[in-house]
Amino acid sequence: MSEPVISVRGVRKSFEDGRIVALRGMDLEVAEGEFVALVGPSGCGKSTLLHLIAALDRPDEGAIRVAGRALEEANDLSAHRAHEVGLIFQLHNLMPALTASENVQVPMFELGLPGRERRERAHALLAAVGLEGRERNRPPQLSGGERQRVAVARALANEPPILLADEPTGSLDSEAGATVLDLIERLRRERGLTVVLVTHDTGVAARADRIVTMLDGHVVGSSPNDRSAAAPTTRLAASTRVTP
Repeated sequence: MSEPVISVRGVRKSFEDGRIVALRGMDLEVAEGEFVALVGPSGCGKSTLLHLIAALDRPDEGAIRVAGRALEEANDLSAHRAHEVGLIFQLHNLMPALTASENVQVPMFELGLPGRERRERAHALLAAVGLEGRERNRPPQLSGGERQRVAVARALANEPPILLADEPTGSLDSEAGATVLDLIERLRRERGLTVVLVTHDTGVAARADRIVTMLDGHVVGSSPNDRSAAAPTTRLAASTRVTP
C-alpha cells in the first residue's frame, strides 16, 4: 500500500495558553487523489486541522506528514505553502484593489515567475473556472460565486497537488455553491488533486469519497461515502463549462 499523501498522528493543539483545546490526539490519513470531507459541530477542530496541514500554524504535539515532508521537523515551511497546498477560505479573502488576474497572480511571486508568465497562467486559470473575459474586474464588480471561483483559481496558481477548502460554499447561495463544488470536482478529476474539505453541510459532504466526523478535537467516525445515493448535483452552466 502506498504512503498516504497526508498523515496526522497524535496531534494536539491548544490556544490561549492551553485554555482552549482544539485538537486532542488527532489521527487522520488521506490517500493521494482522495476527496475527504471533514464534518462536525463548530469548535470541534476542523479548521484548526486544515490550517496545520497547510502549515499556517504548528501543532503543540504530534506528527504531520504531507507529500513526504515532516512538517514538525521543518524550519522553513514557506516552500510547503508555496508548492504543496492550495487553500480556499469560506470568505474568498481577495484583495479588493486588485483585479481578478492580479489576485490570482499573488501566490506566483513565491515562484519568481516573470510578469508575462504570471499573466498567462492567471488567464488560463480564470478561463478554467469560467471567468474568461473577467480578468480586469475587481472583486466588488463580481458576484459572490464569481469571487469564490477567483479564489479557487488563486489556490491552484502554483499547481499544488493538494487542495484544502475551509467551508468554500458557506457564504454562497445554493446555486453558486453547487457551481463551486462542481468546479472543485472537475478540477480534481482533471488535475489528479487530493481534496480535503471542511463543511457543516451534509449535501456538500455527500460529494466526497469519504466523510470523516470530528468531535471534541478528534475523529469519531470515518466511512466511505455512497455517492450513488447522493442527491443530483447542479452542473456548470453552459456559460461557465470549460472543455478540457
